[in-house]
Amino acid sequence: MTTMTDTSVREFKMPDVGEGLTEAEILKWYVQVGDTVTDGQVVCEVETAKAAVELPIPYDGVVRALHFPEGTTVDVGTSIIAIDVNGGAAPAPAPAEAAQAPAAAAPVADTAEKKPEGRQPVLVGYGVATSSTKRRPRKGVEVPVQQASAAVQAELNGHGTPPVPESRPLAKPPVRKLAKDLGVDLTTVIPSGPDGIITREDVHAAATPTETPAPVTPAPVAAVPAAPAASYDAARETRIPVKGVRKATAAAMVGSAFTAPHVTEFVTVDVTRTLKLVEDLKQDKDFAGLRVNPLLLIAKALLVAIKRNPDINASWDETHQEIVLKHYVNLGIAAATPRGLIVPNIKDADAKTLPQLAEALGELVATAKEGRTSPAAMQGGTVTITNVGVFGVDTGTPILPPGESAILAVGAIKLQPWVHKGKVKPRQVTTLALSFDHRLIDGELGSKVLADVAAILEQPKKLITWA
Repeated sequence: MTTMTDTSVREFKMPDVGEGLTEAEILKWYVQVGDTVTDGQVVCEVETAKAAVELPIPYDGVVRALHFPEGTTVDVGTSIIAIDVNGGAAPAPAPAEAAQAPAAAAPVADTAEKKPEGRQPVLVGYGVATSSTKRRPRKGVEVPVQQASAAVQAELNGHGTPPVPESRPLAKPPVRKLAKDLGVDLTTVIPSGPDGIITREDVHAAATPTETPAPVTPAPVAAVPAAPAASYDAARETRIPVKGVRKATAAAMVGSAFTAPHVTEFVTVDVTRTLKLVEDLKQDKDFAGLRVNPLLLIAKALLVAIKRNPDINASWDETHQEIVLKHYVNLGIAAATPRGLIVPNIKDADAKTLPQLAEALGELVATAKEGRTSPAAMQGGTVTITNVGVFGVDTGTPILPPGESAILAVGAIKLQPWVHKGKVKPRQVTTLALSFDHRLIDGELGSKVLADVAAILEQPKKLITWA
């Protein structure tokens, strides 16, 4: 059996493709064992808690091993693919060799630990640190990385199905110690912290005994044939694992809803003139090839309202008990994607002209629909717009994205009877809802911002005088 040497094999580790991510799921491999790869070639696609990201390999060579199959969640810092940089062809193991693969793969892992290759180039940040990283033990599963790698390789060659490690609950060391002291199994605890992290309160809640209602004896009924419980449940229920973007969104919304005291105000406005301006801009040569729609002017109206009321563009620093005023606006746009709701943002949106804002908005929407939004594009937002009107919904009470203090919901635009110049006429009308953090935004400030947005949409000429 051919053994990989320390001079020819490079182990590519799962990088941190965002800020502080701990794991990612391998969605798709673009290469197989024996394929030749070049520096910068995309070898796989992974999904983090923030987005789907393609990973390029930083070596030239031949693929010797894929350590995990598609669908596996892998810790950051764990090797996922081995490359023979000397270009040697990867031998196909015989059945007998495949059975001994776990033991044979051990020298590779030892070599990778003895000779780290430094930080590896990744899409975001500076890559994984050079220190040797051991895979965290999984719940009820203790399989060395090299053994798992060989088992996966055997699977790729048709020699068995490797076990898939289960996810480890996210919790800080003090919280883990508390859980141990109270006898609480962290795998049974429902997290409420950001990014699905278990907090001390979660552990205490899990440790509190709940009263079990006394069993109720049902009245006798005629015996009827019944299907087995397992087949009955399977036929009537479907369970979908919550992970990736959906898991992160759920944790973030729970944390925001129970941390920031939300207040929501509403206003109904005649946007007939705004829709007329949209049609005019579509004919303007400065907007040729750009996406022009009501959302563009709503975004611009909100940016102008923020300029007139800058204190709303802020965040609450719980650690230092301070209000942090932002002198820039990273405008978030909530987007529904096949992987769940994400909120990428347009950096420095307040500094852009209307055509520049239209271009940025079009790129943001197109990238989100393709599922290619980068983690960086979803970080650092200051104020958000969510357009629930595209679903035919009149309005809503949006929850603040974590770290932000205001979010504007835009309802469906409908032709309705409206008093215009003293007469009832059919006009295009919509309802706006502004949710804000009442710790730093009082009713007066929130009302002024919402009123300004409504005034601009009713009389879009104010964009010229107020901008």
